[in-house]
Amino acid sequence: MNLLRRSLLVAALALAGCAGPTVQDYAREQPTFDLRRFFDGELTAQGLFTDRAGRVVKRFSVRMTGHWEGDRGTLDEHFTYSDGSTQRRIWRLQALSGGRFTGTADDIVGTASGESAGNALRWAYTLALPVDGRVWDVALDDWMFLMDERTVLNRSVMSKLGLHLGDVTLVITKH
Repeated sequence: MNLLRRSLLVAALALAGCAGPTVQDYAREQPTFDLRRFFDGELTAQGLFTDRAGRVVKRFSVRMTGHWEGDRGTLDEHFTYSDGSTQRRIWRLQALSGGRFTGTADDIVGTASGESAGNALRWAYTLALPVDGRVWDVALDDWMFLMDERTVLNRSVMSKLGLHLGDVTLVITKH
């Protein structure tokens, strides 16, 4: 095998090893995460943002109210950050076939897409994030795991142009 073919094979294997999990990897996990059922009613959350070095940059709490009519829902989120600032985001959600979902909000660039299987839900979207007087469009790879009927653990990886910026960790509780 010549050097070029060997190099291509090694590169292909390296990329395949970096593929990461898919939501289908959790298809047999229980309890089953039904986005419409969990995000219907009153919820609260506690979370934090860590930078790429793992330092806690900001803590926050969230009050949420979800409401569904058939396959269309809203999730009204009220954030309070450790620095005293506040934020509101209203998600407009759509359930599609096959465990897929879409969502929009005023600070989401385009449309978020999600998929659920088993106890997992994965969202992918771009957030228009205000930073020091500028707005950065950052990509989020957002994973949620239903732990029990009242608790979801959420971890989001935030990046820009492929560069890891930090992570959001959140515990969501249904009331």
